[in-house]
Amino acid sequence: MAPRMAPNARIRLIPLLLLCMSGASLAESLPPLKVSPDLLRTSRPAPAKASVPVVERAVKAVDSTPATDAVPAVPAAKAVGAGAEPSSGADSTAVHSSAVETSEEQASTAAPLPVGTTAISALRIHGSRSIELVAEGDAELQRDDTVLTADKVTYREPTDEVVAEGNVVLSRGTDTIRGPQATLVVGDRTGRFESPQYQLSRARGPVLAGDAPRSVSGSGEADVLNLEGENQYSLKNATWTTCSPTDPDWYIKARELELDYDREVGTAHGASIVFMDTPIFWMPWAEFPLNGQRQSGFLPPTFGSSNKTGVDFTQPYYWNIAPNYDATVAPRIMSRRGLQVGGEVRYLGEDYQGTTRVEWMPEDKVTGEERRLGSIQHQHRFAPNLYGTLDLNAVSDDDYFEDLSSNIGVASRVNLLREGRLIYAGGWWSASALVQRYQTLSPEGEAPNAEPYRRLPQIALNAYRADLVGGLAATLESEVTRFAHANPDANDEATRFVAYPQLSLPLQGASWFVTPKAGVHYSSYDVDRAKANEAKPNSITRSLPIMSLDSGLFFERETNIFGGDYVQTLEPRLFYLRVQDKDQTQIPVFDSNRFDVGFAQIFSENRFSGSDRIGDANDLTAAVTTRFIDSDTGVERLRALLGQRYYFSDQQVYLFDESELRRAGRGNEILAGLGGQINKRVSVDSYMQFNTETSQTERLNANIRYQAGFARTLNLSYRYAPKLPVDRGVVGLEDIDVSGQWPIARNWYGVGRVTHSLKDNRVTEAVAGLEYDGGCWVFRTAMHRFAIDENDVTNAIFVQLELNDLAGIGSNPLSLIKRSVPGYGKINDSSADRVFGAE
Repeated sequence: MAPRMAPNARIRLIPLLLLCMSGASLAESLPPLKVSPDLLRTSRPAPAKASVPVVERAVKAVDSTPATDAVPAVPAAKAVGAGAEPSSGADSTAVHSSAVETSEEQASTAAPLPVGTTAISALRIHGSRSIELVAEGDAELQRDDTVLTADKVTYREPTDEVVAEGNVVLSRGTDTIRGPQATLVVGDRTGRFESPQYQLSRARGPVLAGDAPRSVSGSGEADVLNLEGENQYSLKNATWTTCSPTDPDWYIKARELELDYDREVGTAHGASIVFMDTPIFWMPWAEFPLNGQRQSGFLPPTFGSSNKTGVDFTQPYYWNIAPNYDATVAPRIMSRRGLQVGGEVRYLGEDYQGTTRVEWMPEDKVTGEERRLGSIQHQHRFAPNLYGTLDLNAVSDDDYFEDLSSNIGVASRVNLLREGRLIYAGGWWSASALVQRYQTLSPEGEAPNAEPYRRLPQIALNAYRADLVGGLAATLESEVTRFAHANPDANDEATRFVAYPQLSLPLQGASWFVTPKAGVHYSSYDVDRAKANEAKPNSITRSLPIMSLDSGLFFERETNIFGGDYVQTLEPRLFYLRVQDKDQTQIPVFDSNRFDVGFAQIFSENRFSGSDRIGDANDLTAAVTTRFIDSDTGVERLRALLGQRYYFSDQQVYLFDESELRRAGRGNEILAGLGGQINKRVSVDSYMQFNTETSQTERLNANIRYQAGFARTLNLSYRYAPKLPVDRGVVGLEDIDVSGQWPIARNWYGVGRVTHSLKDNRVTEAVAGLEYDGGCWVFRTAMHRFAIDENDVTNAIFVQLELNDLAGIGSNPLSLIKRSVPGYGKINDSSADRVFGAE
């Protein structure tokens, strides 16, 4: 009779049987486990004939025999593959150690693992695969893009759980986490690392058009790192930086840190920014970009100083409302002026986009007044061919920009545009409607600025057809405009109608062109006269025939100069213009002004802008251009231009005074230009206008640039215009400008610009700055001095610490430097500055 099993023994077997049965049933739903020879570790050479084929089979039952702990002299190979049949004569459930020989050639040519397959390799493997598999010695577990290595790996197949001990390294794509110990659920991508060091990288697209995509890598360490699913991490007592993982120059240190790589946002609690081992900014809670993109949260403050505002501090908050909507609120404290609150909203839709900006100061401590700014820019596509724009700008007082801005381009603004426009593009014709006016600023102590006329409204219709019979081309320019003024008692108002139909016959060949053209410019005015002009007519019409003949030739030849091969071109051009003389002194001036004489203007039909003055003409313009083009690169190495206008009749039509008129029989203007890329480092550009009647140079601009490489540029320019016409006045100008950027020491760069007025013998603008490239951060400082007029000078100081792909702390001088130094090279690539008011 068989011996009876003791009751206690039977009771002890029940949980074991349940465990084994549940393990087997759970294993059937898990990804297959595969211990592959091509992933084995080799401790020493194996016997020549010791090899075991890979066994692939599904887990069906639990081995009732205890697992053996074999320690072979060569690696063990164990494999389980889903859906395969058990091999004959083998236990379908037991895992045994066997000697295998794996060559380097086998490893290099091994086929990739099927999706979802788990592969384990080590020096020693023991255990039961349906319950627990232990791999020791250079252990590695791989599934899809997840690779886990450690001194010891314990894999529990029923729960898909891995316990790794000793030199643990987890790699997933471009992410790497290291630590002494980790527990993971492989399929769920969850788990826990003790004392980890991590490096997580993501590709970042171009910020601006033309930028190259690049990778942004965040790294750090923590007491504990929890994996909470794909792309989700939470850390305790952690750091994060975009610097090198070893000894970073700056990092965020946080009590709790959450990294969400789905939203590309990090969230820090109880955090501070540490720079050069010194905390420089504390944040109780903050969100920051993991990939240089925008997200909601407080941005680092900006600060600076100027003689107009005093110490200037701004703390912006950025609200990423949606992918196509965002807003910024920026309280600003100026020690000399007081508190100002600014805000900006940006939006982008399928058919529209725009920006709205406001600034408000309840009371200026200097003036005692409330000060405000508002700005709206909106573009809208109402239909495939119908577009609209809105551009509204306003400030509370004339001194707003001079008092509150440290940017010369902003501080010198005079006219603030306010307009709405509709445009319909009908193919060969188009129509538009415009309503326009300005807010004109006249700062205290300066001469009042004249306000431009308002267009209330302007309706335009234009057409062009180049496919008429006989090769003719037809053009129509027409408009109806109502001109109004803020002071109608002192300024005429009118409704003006203009129509300018034209016919041309473009003729051209491979090396020549001739274009005769004829048209009639018709204008009519219904004028509401000011009191001072009541004696002048209220109704005026004007018809002026306009004829022109434009022609040119193109020659080229191959030549060799200074040992280089070039293509030289010769391009002569003749332009004859005939416009009838007609008295136009009774017509008010609403939108006309004098054009500067230049190479573009001498080939135009009218020497005045607008339609209130049509210059009479009976003149011939002759010009010739030659170019030297590098045969290998196509670069224009040298360009020389020479032109002159000859007058066959005295000019009669002027805008402000008769000194503008030219007399017959003289070629008054000689225009000359020289420029090009002389070599890889030197480029020049110059222009001169010479008056043969007075034997005086009326305009001279000369620029030379030396670009030795990235962030190595020097610029020298000279401007001379003794009688530069500005509206109704004449302004003399003569100045010299020197600017550049150059390395001055290891990672240090100097930038600067000085503009000196030779006419007034004073510096009108000066910029001096230093930059330091720390690899993952940049320090910039700049001083800016500019004079709006002789008695009003603004001095400003900019200081910024830019942490790459995180934030810019301080006031950003980049816009100032880029404007001041042609050829400037930004020494780092970062999207740190996202404050709307940055200058």
